[in-house]
Order: sequence, then structure tokens, then C-alpha cells
Amino acid sequence: MAEPQIVWLRQDLRLEDQAALAAAAEAGPVVPVYVLDDDAPGAWAMGGASRWWLHHSLAALDAALHARGARLILRRGACVDVLAGLAEELGTRAIHAIRHYEPWWQAAEQALAERLDLCLHDGNQLAPPATITTGAGKPFRIYTPFWRALQQHMPPPAPLPAPRTLAAPARWPKSDRLAAWALLPTKPNWAKGFDWTPGEAAAHEALEAFVEAAGDYGEHRNLPAEQGTSRLSPHLHFGEISPARVWHQVAKAQRDAGTFLGELGWRDFTQGIIRQFPDYADKNGRPAFDALPWRKAPAELRAWQQGRTGYPIVDAGMRQLWTLGWMHNRVRMITASFLVKHLLIDWRAGERWFWDCLVDADYGNNSVNWQWIAGSGVDANMFSRIMAPLGQSEKFAAGDYIRRWVPELKDLPDAAIHDPDAQGCRPADYPAKIVDHREARARALAAYRRVKA
Repeated sequence: MAEPQIVWLRQDLRLEDQAALAAAAEAGPVVPVYVLDDDAPGAWAMGGASRWWLHHSLAALDAALHARGARLILRRGACVDVLAGLAEELGTRAIHAIRHYEPWWQAAEQALAERLDLCLHDGNQLAPPATITTGAGKPFRIYTPFWRALQQHMPPPAPLPAPRTLAAPARWPKSDRLAAWALLPTKPNWAKGFDWTPGEAAAHEALEAFVEAAGDYGEHRNLPAEQGTSRLSPHLHFGEISPARVWHQVAKAQRDAGTFLGELGWRDFTQGIIRQFPDYADKNGRPAFDALPWRKAPAELRAWQQGRTGYPIVDAGMRQLWTLGWMHNRVRMITASFLVKHLLIDWRAGERWFWDCLVDADYGNNSVNWQWIAGSGVDANMFSRIMAPLGQSEKFAAGDYIRRWVPELKDLPDAAIHDPDAQGCRPADYPAKIVDHREARARALAAYRRVKA
């Protein structure tokens, strides 16, 4: 029998268009492995919402593997040592994996390659980041020219089919029980409102449901009260569906899908940023922002986290986040801007909260998006452009969205629901604004002058 081939799975929990799995299956019996390593990421170990998703995604993947004559091996510990030990158990040195760009995975890949015959494959991006460069051969730091360059490489290669069967090793190594990892919340079960179905099959169903509306994405994605977004982000983060599959299916069905495809391109861009700046989640992309005098305001941070700021659109978004483990994209920008500019609280505090609460928490997307809002990133919105949450709420017709997530305001008419304080009809059980918009704006601009000095 040919030498067993280990497939090291991380954020690539799928069978279709899985280059590492396909290469391993051609070479010999396949042993798919997921290692839960909370030490390698350090402070960036998965948050609670992501762990909930991971549990269900692993269960779905194991069922799909069993249908093909294989199984998923679960191990917990330092991934390099665990994989090296497993290879010794199996009498093999062959290991395949999809390349990842988070700094802890880059370090693990390098260390593992020194101990085993590690074969890395591309497949979690539309194009490998190293192939999209400026005319001088440098990686991009600004999205717009990056997107123009990426489009010259599109479409991506056609997705690889999922294997119908997989050859098994002579003996299967022992596996942890998924339940023993205790990834699901129990006391209390704060995930009871999560209306998601993780797994590869559900990812394809979500794509099918979205593809016909993808042409209207540019218009409807900004309306929180409508189902205008794809809701593919957690499936893409966990690699339950490849970006190439999404690109091909959307582009085939919709001629006018450029805005949505650009969002797929943004995912690639963020991977390129963390490849250049591995500590981007912890350090300002623009060192001048180290001088910005952030406020220490724990009570206001808690009010923001709990959706008790007195700004209805902000509170609706934060409550949606807690209930669903997800928030509408437009509202993510509004809530993040409010924390950073209205409350003048360090963007890293918001980044950490999103990391723990989002089912689609992604190191590249999360850090790049927060630094874009904060103005501190290498590609960022100007700090002085301060988003007005009340105006945003009215502009994007968020009335019904607010009624769903802030029931204290459900009886208010559209004319009052965006700013009940100003209309003199704030219910007694809804908090007053924790900061005045004009005062907050003036304070933020004064702080920003320290950066420009």
C-alpha cells in the first residue's frame, strides 16, 4: 500500500475545490486531520462564536468524509508536535495543506516543513497573494490598484470536483471526540439565537439562494432592513466553500455582479496586508496614530457592547451581533466608527469584541476593516471623515431594522425612530444618548490634531 497522506485542515473545511485533499488522494490513502491548537495563535485564539461554528462545521465535514469511506481525525495540542507525532504513528512523512497567511499559521508551516515533507497548496484565495504585485514587483497596500491588478488574473481556475471516494489507511489513528472539546456554550447558551447552518452543503445552499440577487448587491447591501447581503462570510472564512466556486457561480448567473466580486477581492487584499504586516491586528498601520490620545472609558465601552448607547442604529447593530453572531455590513461600519470617533475608544477594543462575537471573525478582514475605519491603516478612510449614525440610519432606511433589534422603539414612526431624543419621544426604558454628536465630533477632531502635529 502507498504511504498514507496526512491532510492538515484548518480554515479549509470542504471537499470540493480542496487542492490539498485532491493531491493527497492521488498519492495514496488519505488521513484528514484537524488540530485544535489554542496556543499557536496566542491572543488570537478563536473567539466564542467562531468555536460554535467550528463544532458544527467539523461535524458536517466528518459526516461527508464517512460517506466517502474516510473519517476526520481530531487532535488537540501544539499543531506541529501533534502532526509530527501522528506522522510517526502512521509511518509517513507526507503531509498536505492549504497555505494560510495568519502569522501563527505561517510560523507553524515553516516549523512543520523542517520536520516533515510538507506540500502546501493554494486555494483559499482567488489568486495567491504573491502573484498580485505592482509593476515594480511589490505587494499592494492600497485596495483600488490591487483590485485592478487582480482582475487581470480572473477568472480563477475552475473548481476541482469533490472526490467520490477516498482510500483509507491500513488502520485509522485514534481521534478525540468532538464533544470533549466543549466548543459549544452551555451555561448560559448564548448561541441559541444563531440562525446558521454550518458546513459545506449549507455553504452551497447559501450561494444558490444568493446568486440570483447578486446583480442587485451594490444597491441592496447597504439596507440593513433588507436581505441584501450574501451571508457567505462565515462559510468563506472556514473554507466550507472556495472563493473560486463563488466567483464562477455568481459571474455565470449575473453580468452586473462587479460590486459583489469586488468584495471577494477585498478578502484577498486583506490576506496580502497581513502577509506584509503580520502584527496588523495589534499595531497601527500608520505609526503617527500611536500619538492619538484614546480615552479609557470602560462604562461607555460596555454600553456600546450591550447596545445601550442611545443611538438606535448603533444599538440595533450591537444587539444583532450578540444574538446572531453576525452584523449587517453597513452597520458594522456605523458601529465601529461610533466607538472609535464618537467615544474615542481605541479601535483594538472593538476589534477584540468583534473577534469574540462574530461567527465570521477573520484575522485579515477584522484587522484591516477596523484600521480602515480608524484611519490608522495603510489603506484607510480619513479619520476626519466622521460618520453621522443618525443620518446614516435615515439614509439607509433602517427603521424596520431598528424595530426588530431594539423592541423598546418598535412603536415609533419612521420620522422619530432614528433619533427619538430629538423628537421628544424617547421611551422611558431606552437610554439617552451617551454623547452628543457635535461634541463627540469636536472631541475627535481635537484628538486627531495630535496625530497630524
